[in-house]
Amino acid sequence: MEIVFAVALLYFLFLAMAGRSFAPWVPARRRDIQRILQLSELKNSEKFYDLGCGDGRVALYAARKMPGARVIGIELAPPLWAWCALRKLAGSIGNVKFKLKSLFKEDLSDADVIYIFGMPKTIKAKVKRKLEKELKPGARVLSYAFQIDGWKPSKADKPRISSKSKILMPNQVQMTKIQMADILGFGFRI
Repeated sequence: MEIVFAVALLYFLFLAMAGRSFAPWVPARRRDIQRILQLSELKNSEKFYDLGCGDGRVALYAARKMPGARVIGIELAPPLWAWCALRKLAGSIGNVKFKLKSLFKEDLSDADVIYIFGMPKTIKAKVKRKLEKELKPGARVLSYAFQIDGWKPSKADKPRISSKSKILMPNQVQMTKIQMADILGFGFRI
């Protein structure tokens, strides 16, 4: 019983550590993943990064749908990273790689598409600066649920609105140096 408790405690400790760094693990809704990939305009020859990939669902979907693309999921929490690795093996998907590391230590200069689902404070304080510094011209960034301050939307995609949900519009952003996409959110209950 003590071993089970210790393992559970470690699991939640690692998740908390990852959440403190970028965001707590909250998976993207399955119904939105297809739209995320469509907005990314990912091509088979491109490189797609999922920063803070959680359970890997977005990275795995992108890898399945675009077998010529190179997909990389970055995850800091060992339990989630291990789950991603197992899902990759179970699905026999060769064009996806999961790395156990901080997204802030990954060189993103070769990225064509970046997908993030992070907290607004972290995006504003750290991620935006990293992306502006490292991404090559023409790279696209999709941020699920939260706007990236200072980036002007250039494309919008709006999910259906239910009477009990407030929906923030997803956007795509263009900057002079880098083309960015900013998906602002889906289905927040008010």
